[in-house]
Amino acid sequence: MDVKIEQSWKEALAGEFEKPYFASLVSFLRNEKATGKVIYPPGSQIFRAFDLTPVQNVKVVILGQDPYHGPGQAHGLSFSVPSGVPAPPSLKNIFKEIETDLGVRMSGYPNLENWARQGVLLLNAVLTVRSGEAASHGKIGWQEFTDAVIRYISDNCEGVVFLLWGNFARSKRDLIDHNRHFVLEAAHPSPLARGAFFGCRHFSKANEYLAATGRTKIDWRL
Repeated sequence: MDVKIEQSWKEALAGEFEKPYFASLVSFLRNEKATGKVIYPPGSQIFRAFDLTPVQNVKVVILGQDPYHGPGQAHGLSFSVPSGVPAPPSLKNIFKEIETDLGVRMSGYPNLENWARQGVLLLNAVLTVRSGEAASHGKIGWQEFTDAVIRYISDNCEGVVFLLWGNFARSKRDLIDHNRHFVLEAAHPSPLARGAFFGCRHFSKANEYLAATGRTKIDWRL
């Protein structure tokens, strides 16, 4: 199947695109559109995280669950929303933690593309959602695909920092080789976690690890 995705990922994931589950996933999405369902993000942005962060550039993975399901929010990057859209509560808490952790001032600018271009793969485990229906595409095959992405990074990249926030993301920890990579776990930044995310200091810890392994730190400021 010819999937429109950045070339390094196209080659890395070629085997997945030929599997029956992926064909049925594509068929499901086509049927949703044919029956008038509104799907987020727009089709051209489903693989945006991959387009901005080629395989060889991956230094950090921030794993989300599924896209925002409100109009104009999802644009293919976990936790991020397009410029001009108010930052959702979880993203506001991420910014608060960065300010405390790094002693910097965040602008509140909610588009995380600058992180992606520096090597932060902003990966949702599920890449589409029906408008207004959270987790509506949670069982159509995306998790099989993104589990394969995590395994590929684990097996073929070196020294990647994985940031796993909340029970869902932490459930993916066994897909990762902890001897080759640096895995950090914390509560979810959602207000529903009652502030348990604060104090995790994942942003400074990620940069300390990158520096110790001879790579450029992420500039988390926005």
